[in-house]
Amino acid sequence: MIGSPGALVDRFGRVHRDLRISLTDRCSLRCTYCMPEEGVEWLAKDNILTTDELARVAEVAASLGITEVRLTGGEPLLRRDVVDVVARMAAIEGPEGPLEVSMTTNALALPKLARPLRDAGLARVNISIDTLRRERFADLTRRDRLDDTLAGIEAAREVGFAPLKFNAVAMRGVNDDEVVDLVRFAVERDAEMRFIEQMPLDAGHIWSRVEMVRGEEILDALRAAFTLEPVGDRGASPAEIFRVDGGPATVGVIASVTAPFCGACDRVRLTADGQIRNCLFAREESDLLPLLRGDAGDDDIADLLRRSIAGKLPGHGIDEPGFLQPQRPMSAIGG
Repeated sequence: MIGSPGALVDRFGRVHRDLRISLTDRCSLRCTYCMPEEGVEWLAKDNILTTDELARVAEVAASLGITEVRLTGGEPLLRRDVVDVVARMAAIEGPEGPLEVSMTTNALALPKLARPLRDAGLARVNISIDTLRRERFADLTRRDRLDDTLAGIEAAREVGFAPLKFNAVAMRGVNDDEVVDLVRFAVERDAEMRFIEQMPLDAGHIWSRVEMVRGEEILDALRAAFTLEPVGDRGASPAEIFRVDGGPATVGVIASVTAPFCGACDRVRLTADGQIRNCLFAREESDLLPLLRGDAGDDDIADLLRRSIAGKLPGHGIDEPGFLQPQRPMSAIGG
C-alpha cells in the first residue's frame, strides 16, 4: 500500500490499517483510572455521530487501506443501535476485502447481545477485567458487577468469539498481586490475558510514573509462576506476546509508556463526536463533523484523513520534558 496514492501513510512510512471508532463516551462502570465517580461532562448528544455518518467515514477509510475497525467507547454496548453499527461496518469492503470488525467492551451487556453481535458480523472481542475479587472490583469500578462481567465472558465464549482476549490495567497496590491469577483465569477459558501499563489518560490527571506498574515488573511476577517464551515478531501489535509454559496459551504485555511501539503504530482514531486523532496522546484533532453534516464529498473526508495522518508525530512524547496529558480522558477518546 505504500505505493498507492490513496494510502494513509505518514512522514515516517507508517501505513495505517487500523481505525478505532468510539461509539459513545458513556460507560456503565466508573473505573478509578478512567472516570470520576460523579460529575462527568458528557459529549453533546447532537454531536454524536449517527450510524450513517460512522459508516460513511469507515467506507472512505476502507478505500484508503484501512482493514480493521475496532469499536470502542466509553462502553460501546451502551449504544442502542450497536448491532446495526456492527452490521454496517462488517458489510464494508476495501481493496483487500471486507473490514474485520472487533470490539473492546466491559462485557456487562454481552449475555443479551453476544449472539446478535456475532450474527451481525462482529469477529472478535477484547474484554476488560482488572480483578477477580468482588470487593476489589466494586472499589475499582464503583459498581458491584463482577458477576455480570463473568457472565458476559461466558456469553462471548458460547457464541464462539475467537481469539478471545482479556485486558487488565496493572495498578500498584490495587491489583498487581493478581497478575498470576488473571493469567490462570484466562488460560482456563482459552483466552489471552493482556496487561496494560497505566497511561496518563485519567480524567483527574493524577497519573504518576512513580506509581505505575512497569511492564518488566509484570513479566517478573509472571516468570515466577510460569515459563514464558517470546512469540515471533509483534509487527504493529501493541502487545509483546509470550507462550505460557510451552503453549498453546499466551499472555501479552502492553508497555505503552516504558517500551512504546510508536515506530510501528498503524492506528487512527475517530471519537464519538467526529474528531480524527492520529495518536492516542494527540493534543490536536481534525474535525470531521462539518464535512459530514455539510455538502462535502467523500474526497474531502479522504483529504482530511490524509492531512491528519501526515501530521502524526514520531512518538507519543510521554518521556519528553514538555509532555502534556491530552485534555480528553480515555472515555472520551476511545481505546
